Parts: sequence; C-alpha cells; structure tokens
Amino acid sequence: MSRTNFDQLLQAGSHFGHLRRKWNPAMAPYIFMERNGIHIIDLNKTVAKVDEAADALKQIAKSGKKILFVATKKQAKEIVAEKASSVNMPYVVERWPGGMLTNFPTIRKAVKKMTNIDKLMNDGTFSNLSKRELLQITRQRAKLEKNLGSISDLTRLPSALFVIDVMKEHIAIKEAQRLGIPVFAIVDTNSDPRLVDYVIPANDDAKDSIDVILTACCSAIAEGLTERKLEKADEKAAAEQAEVAADAKPKRARKARKEEAPATEEAEAKTEE
Repeated sequence: MSRTNFDQLLQAGSHFGHLRRKWNPAMAPYIFMERNGIHIIDLNKTVAKVDEAADALKQIAKSGKKILFVATKKQAKEIVAEKASSVNMPYVVERWPGGMLTNFPTIRKAVKKMTNIDKLMNDGTFSNLSKRELLQITRQRAKLEKNLGSISDLTRLPSALFVIDVMKEHIAIKEAQRLGIPVFAIVDTNSDPRLVDYVIPANDDAKDSIDVILTACCSAIAEGLTERKLEKADEKAAAEQAEVAADAKPKRARKARKEEAPATEEAEAKTEE
C-alpha cells in the first residue's frame, strides 16, 4: 500500500511547479501539463517516488545508520526540525556550515567545544570569571547551539542526506556527492533532478506539501527503527538461550562422570580379588 495518495498530495498543493520560463528541462519526465504559464507536476509519479524513497530510508534506519535532514528555507525549518526530532535524526535548519561533511572532524571539534562549555558551567568553573568573560562564553555557546545543536549526536558521517530545496542546498549536495553519500530530495520544476539519487518531484515551497512528504518518509524511518529494535531483542533472547544451553551441557557431563567413578572403583576391586 502506498504511503501517500493522489488526493493527499493534491490537497497539499504538491502539484504546483514554477513558471514555465524558470523550468529545468531535465524535469520534463515529471511534468504532467502546463496551465496559465505554470507547470503542473504529475502526482502519480510523485506517489511512486515517495514510496521508493521511503523504502530506501527505512532500510538505512533499520541498519542503524543516520540520515541528515537539510532545510534552511524559512517555510521548511519548523517542519523539518519537528519531523527529524520525532525519529531522532540530525538536522540542519540554520545556515549550512561549509565543509560540514568534507571537513567533518573540524565540525566535531566545535561540537565538543560546546559540550565542554556545558561541563564547565555545571562544575561552577565559570563562577570565578568576570561578567564580560562570562557573557562572551555564553554568546559563543548560544551561537554554537544555534548552528550545531541539532547535530550534537552525530558522531560520524551520515549515511544519507534528505534535502528540501535542491537549488538552495547546492553546497550540501556537492559535499555529499564528493563523499558518495546518497541524496534524497524534494525536487521542484526549476531544479535539476540529476543531482539527486532519490528524486521526489513536488512543490518544495508549500508547507503542506513538505509536511505530507516528510510525514510519509519519517513514518518509514520510524518503522525501520522499530524493526531494528525487535531484531535486536530477538538476537538478545537467542543469545541468552544459547548461553543457558551451553551452561547446562557441562553440568550433565559432570554428573555422568560422578556416576562413572564408583563403577570403575568396583571394577578395579574385582580385578584385584
């Protein structure tokens, strides 16, 4: 069964593309028609592409890997932050920090700096500082939190990137391509779908359109995480059963040896007689 349907996407306005003069010819396979100078996206293809992307995202989540959501445009920030947080995935909704993927160790140092400031604040180390120094440190901490707070749990490079606007997040996409990280994206009629591994043709400006697609994709990620937990629980139970079985075998052997010992003593006594 499809994770979205034609009517949901239609109500959300996912079919509205850009003006014809702004279109990218590479998007031609996903365009249904032109009306009043505006391209209309084929929602049947959108439904199929959402399902394809959702299945791939589910497998990534099931394998225990992270998916980084990127959306710095105003209308997508809140939705992306909410949906990504609901499945415990990292996200970037402020300015994209250049070199975040290609220079990941430096970004990790900045995140560690933020956690160190937190530790020192909790220890009471900053109580001896002057008001000016304390203000500078708190401002630095606030800036780091704003830009990197949502990726503080990202200890290694993400296994996939989910982008809302291909043109706006072109730096993030270039970094992902350079490292061979697959890119999932909502692609509008003014963007180049060839830059993306998993294309979801849809309106990337309407909040409702973004919400519907992200809801479908995040529910697939949630399914993948649930299946991973169940598999781990089954593996743990199987391991415990194996341990119990392994512990039980030597005990039986020891009992058998104890029973054999008196029998051998009797046999030796008879031979001596």
